Amino acid sequence: MKLKNYALGEWVEGSGEGQALFDAVTGEIIGHATSKGLGFDEMMNYARRVGGPVLRKMTFPERGRMLKALALHLTNIKAKYYPLSYQTGATKADSWIDIDGGIGTLFAYASLRRKFPNESYYVDGEEANLSKNGSFIGHHIMVPKRGVALHINAFNFPVWGMLEKISVNLLAGVPAIVKPATLTSFLTEAIFQDIIASGILPEGALQLICGSARGILDHVESQDVVTFTGSASTGRMLKSHRRILEEAVPFNMEADSLNCSVLGEDAVPGTPEFDLFVREVRREMTAKCGQKCTAIRRVIVPENLLEDVQIALGKALSKTVIGDPRAAGVKMGALAGKVQVEEVKERVAELSKTAEIVYGDLENFEVQGASKDKGAFLAPILMLQSDPFNNTDVHEIEAFGPVSTLMPYKNLDEAIELAQMGKGSLCCSIATSDDRIARDYVLGAATHHGRILVLNEASAKESTGHGSPMPLLVHGGPGRAGGGEEMGGLRGVKHYLQRCAIQGSPTTITAITNVYQYGARQTEKPVHVFRKHFEELEIGETVVTAKHTVTEADIVNFANVSGDNFYAHVDVTALDDTIFEGRVAHGYFVLSKAAGLFVEAKKGPVLLNYGIDECRFTKPVYPGATIGVRLTVKEKVDQEKREADDIAKGIVKFLVDVYDETGETVALATILTMVKKLDQN
Repeated sequence: MKLKNYALGEWVEGSGEGQALFDAVTGEIIGHATSKGLGFDEMMNYARRVGGPVLRKMTFPERGRMLKALALHLTNIKAKYYPLSYQTGATKADSWIDIDGGIGTLFAYASLRRKFPNESYYVDGEEANLSKNGSFIGHHIMVPKRGVALHINAFNFPVWGMLEKISVNLLAGVPAIVKPATLTSFLTEAIFQDIIASGILPEGALQLICGSARGILDHVESQDVVTFTGSASTGRMLKSHRRILEEAVPFNMEADSLNCSVLGEDAVPGTPEFDLFVREVRREMTAKCGQKCTAIRRVIVPENLLEDVQIALGKALSKTVIGDPRAAGVKMGALAGKVQVEEVKERVAELSKTAEIVYGDLENFEVQGASKDKGAFLAPILMLQSDPFNNTDVHEIEAFGPVSTLMPYKNLDEAIELAQMGKGSLCCSIATSDDRIARDYVLGAATHHGRILVLNEASAKESTGHGSPMPLLVHGGPGRAGGGEEMGGLRGVKHYLQRCAIQGSPTTITAITNVYQYGARQTEKPVHVFRKHFEELEIGETVVTAKHTVTEADIVNFANVSGDNFYAHVDVTALDDTIFEGRVAHGYFVLSKAAGLFVEAKKGPVLLNYGIDECRFTKPVYPGATIGVRLTVKEKVDQEKREADDIAKGIVKFLVDVYDETGETVALATILTMVKKLDQN
């Protein structure tokens, strides 16, 4: 069998035999992969010319619904991928992380559509007033890049590695070319075929290279984005490519790193945290056979607990059954290939020059349901480095497999220093029930890690664990980990958007952003905004209300109704040495009275008040002041129906500008209302 590449809208077999792909468990040949004959420059241009324009025209909600449809489709057929995943050496639990985790990331990014406007672009942050009288302001807008996302992925997660990246670039409106590691690309190709066959994505949105992609970086341009997951040495080589530098192409690198886990001094044997720590280290050593960029490589424990941890870990690891992932009772499968086994053995040999193996054997171990000689099997190896400050190999050499090294520390400062000696990692963890220890460790170690998990009994039941990157949190790390950052919810989407500062009058910036800017032109219409359906409302449409003169009786009555008897409202004798000139109206009275002034009481398209954002009280209101309101349509956010019989509606954000008799604003808030649509289909 020869794997196919997907290029220029067609499935294409590369010429020549290509690289042989093996079943990691049996050693049998699965097929071959080659990309020879593909025109990488044509593929890049095809994505820019065909996929990009269609995706950029779609709104964020439309792109999000596209991701949701894809996630639902893959969920319905995901069982077919597990047998292929077993051939990569993954157990059922490992496959769940890869397959279900990848699909779950699609769902997570699909749900983010509600965080974005019903536009193809994104308005970032708040406006900046650049002039004395407010006639000249600045803002930031973010638009989809006009290039292609090139994803160069690692062999350990052939499904999740692809889906977690394309979730983000597709939501942003940017097409992608996926280059999985050839070693396990047969699983990537299988799921990719179903993605294309579904017809859910527009043509040109995705392309696939199963064989070598050597030379593809020669064709990147400034609007492209390159992401890389793999070894630090390969990443550095790619990052320094001539075209990357000349075109200033964003290059996101997520490299294997020497992640660590720390046992807090309070987590002594017999405590839940000690047991949780041992369980977590064992799991990270054996899940995916330790072939995880987030796996625990350095196990940092108090020196007085070193022997206890060594014994407990040895007992835990001894229960790990190695073998064919399909065999009953097997908890750890095979490495992805025999080349990986040899590489791990070489690294262990290097580490053994200064450290000793205290559990496990590189050659003598049992395999269940398979042949140790034919498959890419390796037993868990626990090493001990008694002097980690002077013998620094453990902070520099990574065995990318089921290998971890114990090391002692005397106090928390030493633990932090040891964690930092890894020169940057994707994640670390600390097991402690002492929040003071947790705080001191996190603040001391955060500079060198992309993510820190604090593990204790309070969160253990729902904790996703040390090695699980989460879609809404950033994944990446400084230094050795590559200095990159991916996922992270909205943060990740912004990596594929170009931020541009825009300047002009409030009215012009309103027209560009489709979000009302304070001070922009307001339009009054004869029909009250609360009498209009969602589609009928226009940005900048304003109601100027009647006015009300505030009295002392208002203040007293509001204090009685609300129970807010703060001295400034009720005790005129307590105002010495304060900023107030006299009894002052409650801010919430001002806002409540504003609502009474702008609300249209009769039943209409407005269904309910949805909330209040950005409420500010900018000037004291004293008895005798006369207040009025300018209520302006600020922004409209479309909502999709959850069920066919739901009411079609949207969220309308209104700017509430309360001003006094001098014309000065005394309160400013954004209220959110749920408004019925005229079209109920």
